[in-house]
Amino acid sequence: MKQRENNTIEETADREIVITRNFDAPRELVWQAMTDPRHVVHWWGPRGFTTTIEKMDVRPGGVWKHTMRGPDGANYPNKSIFKEVVKPERIVYSHGGGREGGPGASFVATWTFDAVDDDKTRVTIHMVFPSGAERDFVVKEFGAIEGGKQTLERLGEHLVEMAAGGTPETADRDFVISRVFAAPRELLWKAWTDAKHLAEWWGPHAFTNPVCEMDVQPGGAYRIVMRGPDGAEFPIRGVFREIAEPERLVMTVDCSEHPDSWHDMINPNRDRTKKPFLEMLQTVTFEEFGGKSKLTIRTRFESVSIRDAAVKIGMNEGWSQSLESLAGCVSHMS
Repeated sequence: MKQRENNTIEETADREIVITRNFDAPRELVWQAMTDPRHVVHWWGPRGFTTTIEKMDVRPGGVWKHTMRGPDGANYPNKSIFKEVVKPERIVYSHGGGREGGPGASFVATWTFDAVDDDKTRVTIHMVFPSGAERDFVVKEFGAIEGGKQTLERLGEHLVEMAAGGTPETADRDFVISRVFAAPRELLWKAWTDAKHLAEWWGPHAFTNPVCEMDVQPGGAYRIVMRGPDGAEFPIRGVFREIAEPERLVMTVDCSEHPDSWHDMINPNRDRTKKPFLEMLQTVTFEEFGGKSKLTIRTRFESVSIRDAAVKIGMNEGWSQSLESLAGCVSHMS
């Protein structure tokens, strides 16, 4: 239902989608996550999607252009025009977009941010389509309702990271992915820290791990050799910096032994007269989550460009597939 300027009431229930979620975060923090493109890129879209923002001018009349990339590699260009921005209460924008070379959709979206108390916020997404048929089309074609729910789940995960002290400057260099598992976190911890189990699920589908060695203690080393379906090998090694069972693992990730062709894609401007080197810092957290467990992996790169290159060549898809395999592994362990 929508109030028109002439005070008449327009019924929209047959052509709208409404999704609501409560967050354990103050309204100002949620507003920042929604309006700062440096944060938006980390959570926008359903699981398995990445987002590249060309422009995001959050003011009435401002343009927001971004492209979402699905786990199958399909691109979804989008353009929105902000109609109303009332900090920190409400954002209204008209939206148009869809699959590249395929069908699209248009609607008006209203995001409201209601302070439940000092550190809790209720976010409501209200999308109104030109017709009920167009609403039904995006639900069936694009999975709009489930996609919206997953997007808000990812927002919640990113808010946890923001509350922990992450800044937009460091967030720009971070790749973050999370998944909820129907298993106790102690089991997830074992699947991560027992080399026998880790070798079963680590890496994208069709990859194997002929070498998997781990000394799980602060200062202990690990080494994994992933082997692709074409026989190419991708060695990874590092050192555990922090072990807090069953809550957190912090480790370095050294990919310097990867093939030169991989380094060329990650860092095309590298000095090829020197041995390739790429070390990242990875933090894995294990949280109890409503009778289940939430696993969050944060990988910090040395620069934004290298993080973006890693995402472009499939880091998001690779981790998504690894976590699918991890789910299968813990189901057999339990």
